Amino acid sequence: MSPQLRSYLELVSANDNFSYDFQSQSTYYTFHLPHDDLPHGYMHPLVVSKMPWTPSFLVDHQTRTVTLRALANDDMSRACNSALQDLIDVIIEKNTFEVLAGRHSEMYRVPGAVCPVSIERFAAPLFGTIGRGAHLTAYTHTPDGMKIWVPRRSANLKTYPGMLDSTVAGGVRADENPFSTIVHEADEEASLSEVVVRRDVKATGVLTYMHSTDHSFFAEKDLVIPDMLYVYDLELATNMVPIPKDDEVKEFYLMDIEEVEKALRSGEFKVNSAVVMIDFFIRHGIVTEENEQDYEEICMRMHRRLPFPMSKTR
Repeated sequence: MSPQLRSYLELVSANDNFSYDFQSQSTYYTFHLPHDDLPHGYMHPLVVSKMPWTPSFLVDHQTRTVTLRALANDDMSRACNSALQDLIDVIIEKNTFEVLAGRHSEMYRVPGAVCPVSIERFAAPLFGTIGRGAHLTAYTHTPDGMKIWVPRRSANLKTYPGMLDSTVAGGVRADENPFSTIVHEADEEASLSEVVVRRDVKATGVLTYMHSTDHSFFAEKDLVIPDMLYVYDLELATNMVPIPKDDEVKEFYLMDIEEVEKALRSGEFKVNSAVVMIDFFIRHGIVTEENEQDYEEICMRMHRRLPFPMSKTR
């Protein structure tokens, strides 16, 4: 029996699957930074109960808040980062949560913090803080029409092994900007020349969503992952072929639009990469209000208003 084909709205909804209902959101704890009235994340109650809290954090079960305490330190940024790192070190030492897989990871910036605050990438879903990623779609024009370079993820990856992905993608580290992420990931994942990427890549916007981990996730369920994806396009000459360099990509396919559409609807794409591809289709006039009955809803669900600050300007 062939798998049931998914609509584009179903694919977008699978990515932006955290409830819009306030009552459902209120079961979570909110995560707060010092001297900041606005929350910066949603924490699941089971995470709060299992967390090996250090004295730097105040957990109030009545108000359902977790607050990093105001610290008597002239350098608030350094104090916050140190307190978070001390807690993450304990989590890894005790192997408290599967999502960390007992490993440290690169640092992610917490957007909208009043002072620079960073947290390890694998730990961010425990606190529900906003993540930042950068995705590049590379395509080429052939005599047979537009074709898109689509990679298959390696089978040894913990998240979405063996699934199709954006041509190039990566998390934005605390010490870099999204464009820098694209430049180095294009080299590491696809052997694309830095000269070509810097010269020809086009920034095309930001996608936002809130994802709640489910059965498809390798670790804890119901973790909240609010995300901002910076999306880029790169038109390649027909003689330029992406080649895997690191161990994250198994191989690249040059797929025509019909092949990509079939793979999308068959659920072969990583969940947020499917949304990046749908956004690409909309921007290039492949999906329009004339041929997609859920066009308006799809567009809105790819640009969700996140409930946390995204910049210092309030």
